[in-house]
Amino acid sequence: MNESRTSFTGPYQRKFLVIIDDTEECARAVTFAAHRVLRTGGTVVLLSIITSEEFQHWIGVEDVMRAEAWDEAERLLAERAESIKQIGDIKVEQVVREGRMAEEIEKLIEEDKAIAILVLAAGTSSEGPGPLVSAFASRGANALPIPVTIIPGGLSDEDIIALC
Repeated sequence: MNESRTSFTGPYQRKFLVIIDDTEECARAVTFAAHRVLRTGGTVVLLSIITSEEFQHWIGVEDVMRAEAWDEAERLLAERAESIKQIGDIKVEQVVREGRMAEEIEKLIEEDKAIAILVLAAGTSSEGPGPLVSAFASRGANALPIPVTIIPGGLSDEDIIALC
């Protein structure tokens, strides 16, 4: 992580990374990133991660389960990209990775120096803010080479738009 992030000279190329799943709080993070990019420029990167641990216990059906997980990841990405399209003319990149959640996020951030902000949304349940928010928060402020923006999961679209 010693290599510097991309300088944003010329056309503003900053990327906002959002982790995609089927939770309501994910929609909050997508809404924030899309409206922020609409206002300031850049790209929204949608990342769906398939955790490979799901397949290791099912010898013989591993390939079928993996293919179904990839199909579901691509469906979720397409759904979130379509919601961004409804907001405006916003550049979107879609990425599917397989592996451990935090590791794959870190790898993508390391590989793509234009990723400048990780956008997460906190869960609204009494069980806490959610596994990703908890994982990155517990690692401290220097865990990633970029800022992490955490959107409260209970905010309305109107509240989120007002923040952007």
